[in-house]
Amino acid sequence: MTLQGSAITLGDNINTDFIISGRYKFAITDMKELAKHIMEDIDPEFPKKIVPGKSMIVAGNNFGMGSSREQAPLVIKEAGIVAVIAKSFARIFYRNSFNIGLLLIEADTSNIDAQDELEIDLGRGELKNLTKKTIVKFHPLPPFMQELLKEGGVVNYYKKYGELKV
Repeated sequence: MTLQGSAITLGDNINTDFIISGRYKFAITDMKELAKHIMEDIDPEFPKKIVPGKSMIVAGNNFGMGSSREQAPLVIKEAGIVAVIAKSFARIFYRNSFNIGLLLIEADTSNIDAQDELEIDLGRGELKNLTKKTIVKFHPLPPFMQELLKEGGVVNYYKKYGELKV
């Protein structure tokens, strides 16, 4: 599976309250409405930078730290972000993201700038920066995790197949 998109860059230690502020996550239950406020506390213009189905968040270390609520990865997915690429992820955020079908890639993001055009090759474990003509290797996702992503997460996979075929 290969994906392409444009980078929207963030720094280190992006916590779940930056992804979606607490003032919204309990007041708004509709995910489409909640997604309109993504990253608002970091950058009020962030939602306007998203091209649904074509944007990728690129961050540093410890992306998704904070609460274990699933709203954060759901809001990212609902906003139209196709993948989050970071140097590292908080473990609970990582698990919640794959459970709902949000692609996360752990890779060196040091040389990726805002609006760089990127291509992710999941099978080969390659992150290509098409703008700078560079390749960063990452651990390829196991076929089962790729299958979960294709189906939109664990629940959708289970609905379709009736069991988890690990």
